[in-house]
Amino acid sequence: MSDDPMVPDATVRVLAEAAPDADQTGQFPWTGIRAVHESGLLESTVATRYGGQGAGLSDAAHILAALGRGDPSVALISAMTIFTHLGQAAKNHWPDDLYQRLLGEAKQRPLLLNAARVEPELGSPARGGLPATLARRTANGWSITGRKRFVTGAYGLTHFLVWAHTDEVPARVGTFVVPNGLPGIQVIENWKSLGMRASGSHDVEYTEVEIPAENALDLVDPSVAQQDNRAHAAMTLALTAIYLGAAEAAQAAFIRFAHERVPANLGHPIARTERFVALSGEIDLLVSGARQIIFGALESNHGDAERLIRARLLAGRQIRDAVQIAVRGIGNPGLNADVGLERHFRDIQSVLVHAPQEDTSISILGRSAFDRWRRAEAVQLETSTTAPVLKTA
Repeated sequence: MSDDPMVPDATVRVLAEAAPDADQTGQFPWTGIRAVHESGLLESTVATRYGGQGAGLSDAAHILAALGRGDPSVALISAMTIFTHLGQAAKNHWPDDLYQRLLGEAKQRPLLLNAARVEPELGSPARGGLPATLARRTANGWSITGRKRFVTGAYGLTHFLVWAHTDEVPARVGTFVVPNGLPGIQVIENWKSLGMRASGSHDVEYTEVEIPAENALDLVDPSVAQQDNRAHAAMTLALTAIYLGAAEAAQAAFIRFAHERVPANLGHPIARTERFVALSGEIDLLVSGARQIIFGALESNHGDAERLIRARLLAGRQIRDAVQIAVRGIGNPGLNADVGLERHFRDIQSVLVHAPQEDTSISILGRSAFDRWRRAEAVQLETSTTAPVLKTA
């Protein structure tokens, strides 16, 4: 039985069978996305008040782990929509008519939503700063102009959620729902990554793209618009489940190879040798340990951001190390596309590049550790100055 029972095994198989070709061509992975859509997984986190299943973040992570075993690029594209519905379930920040209309569309075709936030000059908002992308008021709504980077699934998205500042005085910052296919939208094909090739995380240029007035979300003063990396810690950890799935697929490929490879001078599968038994144990320790770390932290989440950040870093590093051990253990065949490990190895390198990146996360933990020490010192000092002095005879 699967560790992620919300996802049919048949869906994972469709993704896995289509993944090598999608990886080679870099084309949008429609076969996998349609399979996810037909399984109803894209809307799994829609709130029950809208007639959805109301799946939570831990459920979403289980879904993403299963999809990651099939094709992590498809899982990443799917995650953006799954997380968007999760955000609406919690914050209820979309205009009701607009959101209901999108849910109606989802019954007919894959509804794919993704935030377009990173910019060429700004970089990742996780490091601070405000967008250069401009939302200009028009007679009928807004006109969007700017360029975004790393827009995962760019070609297949039905809507971009574009982070921009307004031309108002004073200016506000918010998210603008921009339907794909409108005049003025250009996808710039510059996604040439080592792995996650089918995610199609290209740049997108918006030039005077007209949208209705109601397509604006969360317009706030720029002073409160900075990305809160602590607040997003649980969701970022859930995203790591995609790469857990890829590592589990790599583990399966390693085990299959160990049982099918029978050297003539050995006369039996290399899986029976002590070396490969030990390698298998090392890989299992890291991969299964990462699963325990991810879901243990998510399922006992008490709002402790540092614990979630720590779990993400530990799990991510273990996942990365496990696949490297598998490739190194098999040797030259492990670098051949036929075994399957080579693609998993490339994809897994992205595990800790999502915002906030590894160095930012480490800095959060470092500052937190210093803060804890300072608080403890302050308490100790206060205790020592207020404690009664015992007189001696």
